[in-house]
Amino acid sequence: MQYLVNSSEMKTYDKNTADYYKVPSIVLMERAALAFVDELACQNVDTSKALIVCGSGNNGGDGLAAARLLAQKKSSVTVVYVGNRERATEANRLQLEILSAYGIPVYEQIPEDHYTVVIDAIFGVGLTREVTGVYAEKIDQMNRLCGFKAAVDISSGLSADTGKILGTAFWADLTVTFAFAKCGCMLWPGVNYAGKTVVREIGIDENSFLGKLPRFRMLEKEDVGNLLPKRFAHSHKGTYGKLLLIAGSVNMAGAAVLAARAAYCCGCGLVKVLTPLENRVILQTAVPEAIIETYDKDSRETDLSKAICWADAIVTGPGLGEGYAAEELVETVLKETEKPVLLDADALNIMARKKNLLRMLGENKIVTPHVGEMARLTGKTILQIETEIPDTARELAERYHTVCVLKDFRTVSALPDGEIYLNTTGNSGMATAGSGDVLSGMIGSLLAQGASPDTAALLGVFLHGMAGDIKAGQCGERGLTAADLADGLKQAWKEF
Repeated sequence: MQYLVNSSEMKTYDKNTADYYKVPSIVLMERAALAFVDELACQNVDTSKALIVCGSGNNGGDGLAAARLLAQKKSSVTVVYVGNRERATEANRLQLEILSAYGIPVYEQIPEDHYTVVIDAIFGVGLTREVTGVYAEKIDQMNRLCGFKAAVDISSGLSADTGKILGTAFWADLTVTFAFAKCGCMLWPGVNYAGKTVVREIGIDENSFLGKLPRFRMLEKEDVGNLLPKRFAHSHKGTYGKLLLIAGSVNMAGAAVLAARAAYCCGCGLVKVLTPLENRVILQTAVPEAIIETYDKDSRETDLSKAICWADAIVTGPGLGEGYAAEELVETVLKETEKPVLLDADALNIMARKKNLLRMLGENKIVTPHVGEMARLTGKTILQIETEIPDTARELAERYHTVCVLKDFRTVSALPDGEIYLNTTGNSGMATAGSGDVLSGMIGSLLAQGASPDTAALLGVFLHGMAGDIKAGQCGERGLTAADLADGLKQAWKEF
């Protein structure tokens, strides 16, 4: 698992390292500069003619130190300083003096020239105001220059907290960030400006938390094997859980098919699909492994209580529709069971219309809205949500003591205790009909196999994106369909 930090957390951990562990700030700055220059070499960046634009803060100090190191490696280095030298930090002033002692000139304007690499060290993670005036001019000028673009710790103009662009921002091909990845480099649109982000160690580690952990985390491939429900040589289909999938409506059988297939491909032992009578033949043909139980869409009579009793976990919503039958099914599930339940798609739309149902959520429930469904659940606009994805997910999770998986470019899973996980697997090919149904089936499968709601949500989201990445690598993103994801998941299992 990787931690992600926001600006205030990073400042705290930096201060803890200096004050509690007595590591001088100038030492951390030198290590940052060394790490940055080394990473340029690791990425095979041509540094033969380098432009480095530095601000008056410690980020600028990192850049000034990197300029000296590049000059010592025989690079032709042009250093430009932006800002008031009289207001420079102590470490920044010291780096200016060191450059002066080495005879390396520092300019105030960017010379028009051809550079092999353009390096941004103007603003660090502490930037909160809009970038204007001479700073905006310099950033825009840097963006227009040819050459590889690299940012020191974070692209100037990018909010480290939200990924928002503060007026204008540096377009980096590479961001070398220090100690921990910054939230803003992973969220949209910041990720677009950060380019490839590489985290380098400089001497600030988890010891510097001093018990105050970051709120944001990121699951990594190495975590998956330890979190997956165990498989046993001596076992049978009942060993791996029974999932009740309440899905599909007339002319919407596909959602049930995709979710059921995904549940089986994710390791579930038995999947029972509760669906309208009209879908029986389709389901039996498309997913012969599934147990099919049907109801009359008009009479709405079904022994749902018996099906709930049979199941270890329940998924409701994919393709369900929003009629009276669907409303009764969703309400009954919420009222009659404390078993793990995932609510998706039409189940969420029903809950948005009947807000009293939201009070029935709890720690054994998972909701998986996309941004549009989240807008209906919360009353916020889509634009509001898109600019505050993590906070919106966290607010709902904490308010209703449930797990909220808010699906977006970077899907966010917010847990009831306030922890937020950002997912980085997946690609644009997964922005296609049915992709969410596959995710519901996968998470439901993991719930049925005994994973906790927290673990099932995090694993399901990660594996869902990984399956998409595998298939996109084989057939490209443009032609990817939801049906491909189950095959991608099968291939993903070979990696664990």
